[in-house]
This record gives sequence, structure tokens and C-alpha cells, in this order.
Amino acid sequence: MATMITLPRSHFFMILSLIVLLPSACRCANPDPLQDLCVANLNASISVNGFPCKPLSEVKSDDFFFDGLRKEGNTTNVFGSKVTSAFVIDFPGLNTLGISMNRVDLAPGGINPPHSHPRASQIGVIIKGKVLVGFVTTANVFYSKVLKAGDVFVIPRGLVHFELNVGKGKALFLPAFNSQLPGIEILATTLFASTPPIPNDVLTKGFLIDAKDISDIRSKLGS
Repeated sequence: MATMITLPRSHFFMILSLIVLLPSACRCANPDPLQDLCVANLNASISVNGFPCKPLSEVKSDDFFFDGLRKEGNTTNVFGSKVTSAFVIDFPGLNTLGISMNRVDLAPGGINPPHSHPRASQIGVIIKGKVLVGFVTTANVFYSKVLKAGDVFVIPRGLVHFELNVGKGKALFLPAFNSQLPGIEILATTLFASTPPIPNDVLTKGFLIDAKDISDIRSKLGS
């Protein structure tokens, strides 16, 4: 059952600083806006690199406010984690602004499994718990550190990374991105639960495993 978590005041100021500084500290992954606002019209019939704007006459205050990150996510799944997004598809007021964020809840021992964001760099702050954060470069170098509440981390654009709860209780962190829609590729589900499935010969040769291993992984993923 979802519960309400009140974030310490100091963490709110830290998160606010991250959101304000992220776009100015690095080149946004999305084009610069050409007007004050462009609330996404998610129901538009045309397709563009992003979303077309709502007519200004249809824009409302609620387009610029989002309460979806208030509640604790349900972590009763194979990974023991839950990502709650605040991307443009959830929060239309972000359209053309080149920023977004989400909330990640981790059960004890839970992991936000190895994944990448092809369209954005990421900066995050640990709100609660003890989390091992790590990423691997294209030179196959692994960087990691165990972080606690108030610590901040950064993940360069497109690199594979993960967050593992190594504490005794629940963990929570809030990442922000320099894209309104950073995209995500979770390695396990991308490779072993795609539609249609990747041929077994590719996976057995690529990962040096046998067909039974593939079947076991797909079963655990519910594929």
C-alpha cells in the first residue's frame, strides 16, 4: 500500500538547486524553446521530435504542477524497485524545457537494474537510505560509491548504470535529467524480454550462456 513520505526541508532545497542548476550547468539534450511555454498536446495526431503545443487558450495552471512523486512506489517486483517518472508524457508543462526528473524507491536489497538513458545525462540526490551507485564507461571502466542521504551523484549521458540498496531499510533517491524525455533501456528487459524476442542463438553466443539460462531469465522477467 502506498504511503506518504515527507522529505526533510534541507533535501527540498537541495533538489530545487539541482533542478535550477542542471540546465545551466550543461548543454540541454533538447532544442532551446522559442516561446515562453509550450504545454505538450499529448493527443495531437501529428508526430514531431517532441510534442506540439496546446493552444494557449487551453493551457491551465495544472499543466505546470505535478504531484506524482509524493507517494512511495510499490516495490513488490522481481527487482525490488519502483521508478515513478515526471517526464513530459506525465507532466506536459515540461515540453520544450529540456528537463525532467523521477522518483526511485528501493526495498531492502532492491536494485534499479543496469540501464541507460540514451538522450540525457543524470544527476541525483539520495533522500533516504544507503545506496551503491555505479556506472561503466565505454572504455569498460567501472566507477562506484556507496552514498547516504544528502549525497549527490552524476551519470554521463548514455552510460550503463545502476543503484543498489545496500542498507537495512528502504531507500529513496530523486534523479533529474537534462531532457524532457530521456528514454530508458533496462538491459535485462531490453535483451531478454523484447517483442519479438531476440533469437536464442544471439543471446547464447553473446552472453556465453545456454538456452536454459535464457528460459530461466525470461521466466523471472515474466516474459
